[in-house]
Amino acid sequence: MMTWQVIRNIVVVWGVALGCAGLVAGGARADVWAGNPQALLVADEKAPHVTIKTKFGEMEIVLFPELAPRHVESFITLARKGFYNGTIFHRVIPGFMIQGGDPFTKDPSNRKNYGTGGPGYTLPAEFSQIPHERGIVSAARTADPDSAGSQFFIMVDRAPHLDGQYTVFGEVVNGMEVADTIVQQRRGSKDNPLERIEITVEVHDERMTDNGS
Repeated sequence: MMTWQVIRNIVVVWGVALGCAGLVAGGARADVWAGNPQALLVADEKAPHVTIKTKFGEMEIVLFPELAPRHVESFITLARKGFYNGTIFHRVIPGFMIQGGDPFTKDPSNRKNYGTGGPGYTLPAEFSQIPHERGIVSAARTADPDSAGSQFFIMVDRAPHLDGQYTVFGEVVNGMEVADTIVQQRRGSKDNPLERIEITVEVHDERMTDNGS
């Protein structure tokens, strides 16, 4: 399940947002907004999950449509189309994160362009107060806050300087040891792993509708 610190921050963010809008009411959702961690865990179990498969094992990720609906919708849509299959983790930095999701990485001969590819569109920022802690999945972007596309990164350690600057849209709930193995692989001068680490992404428990709700 989600780390308790992340759960606490989600409760605070959602509770404040909905409280200001006067939307806290009866029912299971009210328990979440009121700060009941167990209710949030139940909500988490109903959230969309994906599995990222690699030669080192699998990582299960829960997505946060309430926090970043457009990023989650895009990630799920691309994953269902097989967009991510055959891409690699093209950037690994020990003590920081691993990054993937670039379609250019499907071609081993196109190494010079790794890190510059995308889905052909960009997404507006959906920043939140969720901290970039170990296990958090966030959207990679350029200097433009609204430039995120298909690329994402998984934190292997805390990085406070990213908080509120990058869109958090999920968290690894099982298999962080896989990320730990990946981040320790030998790498070149641009933090590219010397060995290809291809991924396959499968979507599970999707509860989003066509409008992303």
